[in-house]
Amino acid sequence: MRHYAILLTLLLSTTLHAQDDNKFVVSGSVQSDVLIPQEDKDIGAEKDGDWAKTNTYVDVKLQQKYVDAGVRFEYLDHPLPGFENDFKGWGLPHYYIKGKLKNAELTLGSIYEQFGSGFIFRTYEERSLGIDNALTGARLMVKPLNGVTLKALSGRQRRYWHHNHGLVSGADAEVDLDELLPSLQQHDTRLRIGASWVNKYEDTEDIFTDATHKLNLPKYVNAFDVRASLNKGPWGLLAEYARKGEDPSFDNTYTYHHGSAVMLSGSYSQKGMSILLQAKRSEDMSFRSKRSINGTSSFINHLPAFTLDHTYSLAALYPYATQLSQGEWAYQAELGYNFKRKTPIGGRYGMNVKVNFSYVRAIDHQYTNGASTPMGTDGYTSKFFKWGDETYYQDLNVQVSRRMSKSLKVNLMYMNQRYNKTIVEGEGGMVRSNIFIADCMYQFAPKTILRGELQYLTTPDDQGDWAFGLLELSLAPRWMVTVSDMWNCGETDTHYYQGLVTFNTGAHRIQAGYGRTRAGYNCSGGVCRYVPASKGFTLSYNYNF
Repeated sequence: MRHYAILLTLLLSTTLHAQDDNKFVVSGSVQSDVLIPQEDKDIGAEKDGDWAKTNTYVDVKLQQKYVDAGVRFEYLDHPLPGFENDFKGWGLPHYYIKGKLKNAELTLGSIYEQFGSGFIFRTYEERSLGIDNALTGARLMVKPLNGVTLKALSGRQRRYWHHNHGLVSGADAEVDLDELLPSLQQHDTRLRIGASWVNKYEDTEDIFTDATHKLNLPKYVNAFDVRASLNKGPWGLLAEYARKGEDPSFDNTYTYHHGSAVMLSGSYSQKGMSILLQAKRSEDMSFRSKRSINGTSSFINHLPAFTLDHTYSLAALYPYATQLSQGEWAYQAELGYNFKRKTPIGGRYGMNVKVNFSYVRAIDHQYTNGASTPMGTDGYTSKFFKWGDETYYQDLNVQVSRRMSKSLKVNLMYMNQRYNKTIVEGEGGMVRSNIFIADCMYQFAPKTILRGELQYLTTPDDQGDWAFGLLELSLAPRWMVTVSDMWNCGETDTHYYQGLVTFNTGAHRIQAGYGRTRAGYNCSGGVCRYVPASKGFTLSYNYNF
């Protein structure tokens, strides 16, 4: 409560000062998701003593010329399914005050920041996954020259309603050379270089390899990152390398192996065509503020997954999670092309085709002592370009979008997927599937649109085939009515039906519904969280001011 009192005092003084200048702006948002649960033994949905469950967030921000401040209230005392063991509680876990003067900013309180691609440092919030790994401390950003940005920060990382004792500190420097060298701008060239350093300090603890031998754990773990990006006309190139020192942890079975990550990404984009090629290799890059933690919390860093984030229900049924501790080779290639209007292929209105391929493979592992559990050793050696024995994930998908008439637009998609369920979830073997999707939208009137989806996933593995259907009627700008059903027609003959009504007015959005939710993994950016099955009435309210 001491932190809350200090923050409220700062907020009050900020408001009074802003009122004197008559230049303050108050903004914020309210988000509340409510479930009135029902028991359903067919899908494994349970009902405990709570008649209603809710995740509710209220953000308030004050902004003016020299000072910003903000606070977030969270109420999860009766949280939605999947949040019971983590975020249960309520309070003001997020608060900050930021001073701004010319080319400098100083932030005290909760800090969200990312260095480069996040290989050694990224703090962020993702409510759907139950992730909020903000640092509580101080952050200084200075821009001494045009194109030069320097950052330094230090703090303790949030873990649900507490903070880990480990101290995380770091610094980052980025230079936009095209702003320092006018000749680059004259040749339509943008060149940025950057470097980062992160240090974790954590007290030692008693971790024994056997009854008599205790590990000598490092109190300090350092990580470094260097990167460069080049853009010239339609071409783009990004290269990044990170290295982490000895960091024995639960994730790597308390070995003393160094971590590393390297990425190379190239792109080409012009009117009508785009190309993306990416490759990434990582090993032992699980970097947490508390070494003995398991699960999705307390990560200091983030490695993006080189896989497509699917929005269609069956395409997202088996989502991939980045393997930080085991390491991986990840590749992605994408080609997009627009066939012009009034051509034999493009037809009257034109057609867009996009092909995406993702492939993730194990890296080579050769344990130095031949042990299957090399606790207390140097871990393993690995030849850089050599693959391991297992495929973790593969996804080939083709999407075609075409307007058939002024009123009708059609999207078609085919996807071939290989998902190593044992690697991602712990058991289940390789799941091989083919997915077919048709998405049609018909506009009856300027404010009346009907959209329908038909999806089918066929696989001889896991729970067998799935089918999905959806109808969505939009009566802009106020109403939307949606009905859907996901049917496991391969093994369980179970239907996961949903009905939703959405109403919008001004800055308010209200959605009410009823139905079933399948147990499974919810993923974003290569990070996944297990969500149990549920059934019942739902109510969602969003307001921005």
